[in-house]
Amino acid sequence: MSAITALLGFTAWTLALVIVVFLYRGVRFLGGTPINSWPRAVLHDDDPPFVRRVADAHANCLENLPVFAVIVLVAAQMSRLDAIAALAPWVLYARFGQSLAHLSGVGVPHVLVRASFWAVQLVLFALMLVKLFA
Repeated sequence: MSAITALLGFTAWTLALVIVVFLYRGVRFLGGTPINSWPRAVLHDDDPPFVRRVADAHANCLENLPVFAVIVLVAAQMSRLDAIAALAPWVLYARFGQSLAHLSGVGVPHVLVRASFWAVQLVLFALMLVKLFA
């Protein structure tokens, strides 16, 4: 898998998560829930826990997607995609792992696994930057 493909995969995963939230809210809206029932920065206690976890997993993706995108796109601009080619797919795999851990629950083991996958992504970002600066 190329770095560009990994970036597209990360983007597609982020989009898939928000589509799940969008579809849930669309069904609720069609069922009579007012369209303005989901203001930003408000916990939605009437949403099922899984839907809240999907929304949170999407927000987590949005936190790292710009960093990954800049690294991959700058590498492409520098004609240095080869420098990050081996690491970039692992960012996507770690993102899948983090999201799936997030979706599976919020207990201490889930949070520990989720944080571990996040740490892997941060280390990979740092390694890719070191390679690009070398």
